[in-house]
Amino acid sequence: MSHLFSTLTLFVIAFQVALVFGAPWGELTWSGKFPGVLPLRMRLGAVFSALLLAAFALIVETRSGHVFHEHYEVSRSLIWIVVVYSGLGVVMNAITPSKKERYLWLPIVTLLFILSLIISLSD
Repeated sequence: MSHLFSTLTLFVIAFQVALVFGAPWGELTWSGKFPGVLPLRMRLGAVFSALLLAAFALIVETRSGHVFHEHYEVSRSLIWIVVVYSGLGVVMNAITPSKKERYLWLPIVTLLFILSLIISLSD
């Protein structure tokens, strides 16, 4: 399950990186407020999002016992940050005024939330 989480997260990271480099997909993020290429400050937000998501994938893989075995115990706590963040992502994507954003991201963030919750509860 962690590999599915990480694969989906890599997809989202690739999307964020594309935004950073000027992909005209602004209507699919930030509630659709910035159609086309994102302004610089929002592209910096995409950098932060990509880094945060990479950290989340590492936490999930550590919690699953695939990497950084020496940090397994701390991952048992950190995984809950991933769960809460993913849960908030579900809420925010469910209420976004952008239909395109909702149709694209709600299924993905819902799956990420479910996977992170399952992983957090497993031993």
